[in-house]
Amino acid sequence: MSPQKTALIAMSLDVQALAFPPDLFDRLSETVSLRDVVVHDFGDPEVRKALATTDILITGWGCPRVDRSVLADAPRLTAIVHAAGSVKGHLAAEVWERGILVSSAAGANAGPVAQFTVSAIHLAGKKAFYLASRYRAGHPQNSTTDPAIGNEGRTVGIVGASRIGRLVLARLADSAYRLLVSDPFLTRESAADLGAELVDLDTLVKRSDIVSLHAPQTPQTRHLLDPRRLSLLRDGAVVINTARGSLIDTEALTLHCAAGRIDAVLDVTEPEPLPPGHPLLSLPNVQVTPHVAGAMGREVRLLGEFALAEVERLVRNEPLAGRVTAAELQRIA
Repeated sequence: MSPQKTALIAMSLDVQALAFPPDLFDRLSETVSLRDVVVHDFGDPEVRKALATTDILITGWGCPRVDRSVLADAPRLTAIVHAAGSVKGHLAAEVWERGILVSSAAGANAGPVAQFTVSAIHLAGKKAFYLASRYRAGHPQNSTTDPAIGNEGRTVGIVGASRIGRLVLARLADSAYRLLVSDPFLTRESAADLGAELVDLDTLVKRSDIVSLHAPQTPQTRHLLDPRRLSLLRDGAVVINTARGSLIDTEALTLHCAAGRIDAVLDVTEPEPLPPGHPLLSLPNVQVTPHVAGAMGREVRLLGEFALAEVERLVRNEPLAGRVTAAELQRIA
């Protein structure tokens, strides 16, 4: 029996090749009838024609924004499966207003981010990034007797018990760290189940040797680490951000790092990317990476696997594992 539902893939070709390698693409083709159209522009006449008979839209990095005009060309559209993380920048509010089901592979993307973050926590506690910078500058001593170096007994504060924040806590649960967590939606009992002590954000910042950010980007979380909170950090503390650059006041962070008072590991920044010559790019106690914590390269297959499973659930009329509702938009990244 041929597939009954029709689907259109809307993402860049290089992302499609990684997300849906031949084995996954074949399974997808057996599950739904795929429109043989490359989507670069939803206004393209060929794409508009394909949209008219599309039931499921499979989106990803490189997909043009899905707005009211796109929806007008897609009267049969009942579901959008996003083979990537956040849907905020890709889908307009009209998608939910029309009752279209939305799914995100954010859960699949969380694993690589958590893995990256935990690695950064371990390395930051060993001052590995700072010592590597000094090594390059001609100071090869490894400072084995410096009591400020090492992870035994350190306090790690997790800001945001998000999907990624919880994964980080789980991976640190059996370590030598003392774990704190701050999240306005978390109960003390739930925090204890995660192996952490629930505290308010100011307390977490004051008590932590390493602060790792996992809160969503919302108006309420903008500059969560502002000049006042950054000043509460103990000398030698490390700030790790694999969430959103807007969570930190970049100017204030730069001043503290330039003074050598705190260190930072930043996979995201505000602005992103940082302009050439920005001090954070050259400070020896700051490690900046170009937003690489999420799925990359061979890891993108994880997003395709998740999206394929969601399409299979849709075809079987089963609940979506990664469903994103309109009510959740203000609480997710």
